[in-house]
Amino acid sequence: MRSLQAKIVLVYLALTALIVGLSAVAVFELDRMADKAREGGKVAELFDATLEMRRFEKNHFLYNEPEDLAEHARFATRAMELLQRDGTAFDSLAGPGTASRLATDLARYTLAMAEHARAPLREDLADTARSLGKKVVTEGERLSGLERQSMNDALAAHQRSLLLSLGVVAALLVLTGLLLARQITRPLQAMETRMEAVASGRLTRLALDSPERELRSLADAFNHVLDELERRQHTLVRSEKLASLGTLLSGVAHELNNPLSNISSSAQILKEDLPSSPGAGAGGEGKASHPADAFHRQLVEDIDAETLRARRIVRALLDYAGDREFKQAPVPLADLVEETLRFLKSKRPPGVEVRVDIPADLVVAGDRPRLQQVLLNLIVNAFDALAAMGPVGGELSLSARAATVAKGDDLPAHGGQCRPGSRVVDLRVADTGPGIPTDLLARIFDPFFTTKPVGQGSGLGLFIAYEIVEEHGGCMAAANRPEGGAEFRLRLPASQETP
Repeated sequence: MRSLQAKIVLVYLALTALIVGLSAVAVFELDRMADKAREGGKVAELFDATLEMRRFEKNHFLYNEPEDLAEHARFATRAMELLQRDGTAFDSLAGPGTASRLATDLARYTLAMAEHARAPLREDLADTARSLGKKVVTEGERLSGLERQSMNDALAAHQRSLLLSLGVVAALLVLTGLLLARQITRPLQAMETRMEAVASGRLTRLALDSPERELRSLADAFNHVLDELERRQHTLVRSEKLASLGTLLSGVAHELNNPLSNISSSAQILKEDLPSSPGAGAGGEGKASHPADAFHRQLVEDIDAETLRARRIVRALLDYAGDREFKQAPVPLADLVEETLRFLKSKRPPGVEVRVDIPADLVVAGDRPRLQQVLLNLIVNAFDALAAMGPVGGELSLSARAATVAKGDDLPAHGGQCRPGSRVVDLRVADTGPGIPTDLLARIFDPFFTTKPVGQGSGLGLFIAYEIVEEHGGCMAAANRPEGGAEFRLRLPASQETP
């Protein structure tokens, strides 16, 4: 049984059944004691009749009054009726045959009294009557004593049963308390300890050693809160760093623009001033060509090219640092991918095959220019990776599908629209290139980090793409394919509208 609620219900049902059972036993014991009390009443009634009979016997022997003899006969008759009516009870109390023996003695006693009444002067008849009367009373007294002993035994048994029942109930209550302490209190104490750790700044996950479904759900919820807290803390720190970085980049970019413009202008002037080729020419009229001029021209062209590259980096920095308005609208994903591939047709390396598997009805909610910038960065990176492999060619595949985020999804990001239950569009961009070095995967989205050779990448493409995806409330991850090559997975919010 894996449900704490079911166990608690079972324990309370067991306790209820025990209480009902003990109550039934108590009622049975009380009923037995009531029977004993009724039997005691019968014995007392018989004993009283024998005592009254003896009392009137003595009065008759002392005063010889006919009224005493009549009362004696009346009580003897009453005693005989009681023996006949309740003989079974007397036999069960004192043993079989008790009632018949007592009835025989009573009959002999009554006969002896009758004979004495006819011959009052005979002492032998009086002694016989006295002896028989004493025997009857003694037997009645014995029955009374047995009845009292039986009642005491019943009371003692009832007391033992009651104490045993209380002991069983107490033991079950203690056992239930220990069970609850083990199943509930300890996990809650462990959770309290983890919460104190969280309050002190240590985000330690909760691992409850409990099979109970409710406690596991509580632990999962607690760990989800910790994950969300850690993610938001990481996002907050990242946002603060990126805000500071954006401010810094904006200032640096603006400061670099002027010297870069001056360097570019100076390089252009130098290029115009140098002879274009050895010998006479329009630009070199009257001047003797020098062997170093070609080398100088190459240096000036390198300065100009690197200046242009630096200006492109500055423009990218300004694009990142700039606060452009985010316009969200329904974007057909297949049309966006087709348009982006047309833009990059000239950059496609020879022998590279592009496969697109995106349903025409897939629509994402986003800013079209920004999403196109993400696709441009990913596709250009894939083309560069495939081109680096030489003339062997390769394949770039883009596929997408509509999905609902499931709990425990393998995409390692759960913010924004990547929460479980969200309706999303999963986009996959994969190539058959050399892949990403495993030790660099964790840094692939960091700003100014690039795996390309020096001078061929600014390290901002994937960083900006990641920021754009997060800006859309989506998530993005990179991995190496088992069959070779790199794979980027993007999860974007599905649009509820039609374009």
